[in-house]
Amino acid sequence: MLRAINLSIARGGVPLLHGMSFSVSHGEALLVRGENGIGKTSLLRCISGLQAPKSGSIELSQTLAYAGHLDGIKGSLSVMENLQFWSHICGGSNPNLALETYNLSDFAQRPAANLSAGQKRRLGLARLLVSGAKLWVLDEPTVSLDAKNVLLFLRVLKDHLDGGGAAVLSSHIDLNIKMKAIDLIKFKALKSDWDYEFMELLE
Repeated sequence: MLRAINLSIARGGVPLLHGMSFSVSHGEALLVRGENGIGKTSLLRCISGLQAPKSGSIELSQTLAYAGHLDGIKGSLSVMENLQFWSHICGGSNPNLALETYNLSDFAQRPAANLSAGQKRRLGLARLLVSGAKLWVLDEPTVSLDAKNVLLFLRVLKDHLDGGGAAVLSSHIDLNIKMKAIDLIKFKALKSDWDYEFMELLE
């Protein structure tokens, strides 16, 4: 479903990660681990096509949906209208099931701007369900969720994986779910990588 080959990533021209290769198949989740600032978000953005890698390649055989630090919702639209928009754009499923899954049915007609932080996060995650995407790319998906809704998210994620979907995610908490892991410290760009990138710019 996803394959990264000899991937190197920079941010603002500064090399972050160098020489990564990994794959994710149907039914698998990959946890991206590393200290703050090492490049977790940059890697997830590269996988999602929001940022170009410095070198290497990313191969995708399925559509993906990305949930980043921002919730990806429009405040002036209602909860239902937000999901209808994403369903229409992605050619996905009816929003009602997503509303029920994330306990948002009672807020369906409420403007998204008037939701609490936790409700906005749940709405952002509900977008994944209506997208119909097989690969979910998730950057700290449990931020702003209380313990009850973290468990809800984990049930949704497990159902997604059991149904043949896949996920790549970062998380600052233990999600207590079976998944592979990649530790980015092993791929942190060294001084020699900086010199190599600098010489490339001069050529």
